[in-house]
Amino acid sequence: MKARVLVLGLSLVLTVCVARSPYQSVLQHSRVRGRQQGPNVCAMQQIKGTDKKYFTNCKQWYHRKICGKPTVITYECCPGYEKIPGERGCPAALPLVNIYNTLGVVGATTTQMYSERANMREEIEGPGSFTFFAPSNEAWAMLPAEILDALVSNVNIELLNALHYHMVNRRLTSEELRHGTSFPSMYQDSNLHIHHYSNGIVTVNCARLIKPDQHATNGIVHVVDRVVTAVTNDMQSIIDIDDDLETLRMAFAAAGLTAMLESEGQYTIFAPTNDAFAKIPQETMNRILGDPVALRDLLNYHILKSMQCAESIVSGTPMETLQGTMLEVGCDGDMMTLNGKAIITKKDQLGTNGVIHYINELLIPDSAKTLLELAEGSSVSTATRLFVDAGLASHLTGSEALTMLAPLNDAFTGGVTMTPDMKKLMTNHILKEQLSSKSLYHGQELETLGGLKLRVFVYRNNLCIENACIAAHDKIGRYASMFTVDKILTPPMGTVMDVLKADDRFSVLVGAVQTAGMTELLNQQGALTFFAPTNDAFSALPRAELNRLMRAPPELSGVLRYHLGEGMLVSGGIGSHTRLKPLQGDKLELGVRNYTVYVNKVQVADADLMATNGVVHAINSIIKPLPPKVDAEQADGPAALLRSAAAFRVDARSFRNDELFQKILKSGSSRTMVKGQ
Repeated sequence: MKARVLVLGLSLVLTVCVARSPYQSVLQHSRVRGRQQGPNVCAMQQIKGTDKKYFTNCKQWYHRKICGKPTVITYECCPGYEKIPGERGCPAALPLVNIYNTLGVVGATTTQMYSERANMREEIEGPGSFTFFAPSNEAWAMLPAEILDALVSNVNIELLNALHYHMVNRRLTSEELRHGTSFPSMYQDSNLHIHHYSNGIVTVNCARLIKPDQHATNGIVHVVDRVVTAVTNDMQSIIDIDDDLETLRMAFAAAGLTAMLESEGQYTIFAPTNDAFAKIPQETMNRILGDPVALRDLLNYHILKSMQCAESIVSGTPMETLQGTMLEVGCDGDMMTLNGKAIITKKDQLGTNGVIHYINELLIPDSAKTLLELAEGSSVSTATRLFVDAGLASHLTGSEALTMLAPLNDAFTGGVTMTPDMKKLMTNHILKEQLSSKSLYHGQELETLGGLKLRVFVYRNNLCIENACIAAHDKIGRYASMFTVDKILTPPMGTVMDVLKADDRFSVLVGAVQTAGMTELLNQQGALTFFAPTNDAFSALPRAELNRLMRAPPELSGVLRYHLGEGMLVSGGIGSHTRLKPLQGDKLELGVRNYTVYVNKVQVADADLMATNGVVHAINSIIKPLPPKVDAEQADGPAALLRSAAAFRVDARSFRNDELFQKILKSGSSRTMVKGQ
C-alpha cells in the first residue's frame, strides 16, 4: 500500500513538473485526481447551485471552496477525449473535424447556429488555420435582449463582425496564450487581450476559457463564458466619457495621473463613483484634494500594478497597489470583494491598457490619513476618546510629525475619566517625531509632548517602549504614525529606590536595602530588574529566621542581590523560557503562564513599576534557587553525581553565609544524591 502511495505521489510530482503553463499544471492535477475513474478523466469542481466549473488545483481540492462557496466534485472527459459505451473513463480521442462541426461537438451550438446565420459556415469548414474563442450557449443567453436583437437583425454586418472579433487567423493553443499578450482578431485587426494567471485561469478580454484546446482540422476552439466586445479606448478615455466617474476624472487630473492612464500598461483601477466620493466628510475630502501627496497616495491605492479580470479571482489574494501597500482582492460567490467588502458594482470594463472595476466606497490608505483617522474604527477607541478629552485633538488632526502610542481597549479597566493626571499621562503617549517601529533600537530615548524621555527595549519576542509593547503593525499616516501598544504607558518616576519608598507594600524591603548597604546601588544610574519582595513575602519567613537575616547585612545583601537582575526586563520581554543573570548567584528562570509572569516558579504580583534606572516587579514570596535539572538519560552513575555536586557547590558559594538557603541546598543535594545512587 505504501509503495502504491509513493508511486502515485511521484507520478503527481512528475506530471506537474512537466506542465509548461499554469493552465497545463492545473489540468494535469485534475487528470491525476480523476485517474481512478478511468483513463483521460478530469476532476472538476462545480460551485453548488451554479453551472460554473473549474479544473481543480491543490488548494481548491482540499478546501472544497471557490469564492467562498462550497463545491462538488464532478468527473468529465479531459479536453480532446470522449466516452465509449461499456468502457471505463474516456478512452477514445474525439474525431478531428472542422471548426464548424467542432462547435457542435463541444456544446457551443448557439455559436454554431449564429455562424451559419452570418454565412460563416463555409469559412470555418474550409481550409485555413483559425482560433475561435467561441461563446458558450449560456454566454449568448446572458446578453441583454436589445443587444442580441441588434446583432441578429443585421446578420451580414453586426453578427459577422462580432463573430470575426472572436477569431484569430492562426492556431493558438493555451500554451501560446501567454499572460499579457495580444493578438489581432479577424475584425479589422482589433486586438484580443490574453491573460494567463498563475492559478491556471486563462481569459480573453476578461472572458474565461471554460473548455480550452478543442482541436479541429482547420484550427482550434476555446469555449469562453461570455460574448466579448472590441476594445478601442484606453482607461482614461473610459473615465472621460462616463458621468458616474466625473469626480474621479477631476481627481486624476489634479494629481497629474492622466498621462499614466493614457500610456501603455497593464493596470487595474478600482474606480470610485461620484457617490463613493460623496460619502466622505467634506472636510476630509477637501483636505486630501488640497494635499497633492495625500491625493496621489489615495488614487494610487485604487490602482493595481497588474491587470486582474474578475474571473481570475477564486479566493482572497493580497495584491500590490501603485501606492505601495496591499489590497485583499477576493470574491464571495459572484461578487468581487475588496478587503473583504462587496463594494464592486460593475466589473471588467476593459481598456487597451487595463481593466476598470467600479466601486461604491472610497478607499483611503493610511498614508493619506491624520492620526485621528488612523485610530477610527480600530481597537483603540478608548484611547482615542481620552486623547480628545485631554484637549489633544489639534495634534491628532494637524500636520505635526508625531507618533501616537495608543493602548488597546483591553488595557483600560473600569470607567476611565479625565483628570489632570490622566491628561498629563495621555500627553506622554504622544512622541515628538514620526517614527516607524522598524527604525527603533535598544536603548533609544524618545521625547514626549509632555517633555518626558521614554526608553526603547528590543527583546527577542517583543519591542517595547517602557512597559508598553507594540501589539500590532504600525499605521503610518500622512504626517504622523500610530503604534498600537498592549498596556497603558507607565513613565519612569524616580529611581528604583524612589519607587520602593513611594509604595507602602515595600516598607520592610526599604529597611532591608538600607541595612544591607544597597541604597546607593538602587539610586545610581544603570539598568536593573528588581523582583522586589513585598511585606507579605518577608512575613512568610519564620520570625526567628527573618530577625537573624536582618541582623546579618552580608547575608541579607546576598539574598537581595539574588533578586536583582542585570539589565532591564519588562514583562513584555519575558517568553516561555527566559533567563536572567542576578547580581549574585545562579540564573533566574522566568516564564509566562496565563498572562502571569513567574520567576523561579514564584508569581509576580505586580509587574512593570518603571524607574529611571530599572524596573520593579512585586512578588509575595522570597525567591529560592531551583533544584538543578538532571538529564534523565544520564541520571545514573558517578558522572551524574559529580555534576549535581558541582552545581550545588556553586549555589553554596553564592549564599555561603545564609543558613536559610543552606537548608534548601542541603535538602535538595541529599535528594539528588540518593536518586543518583
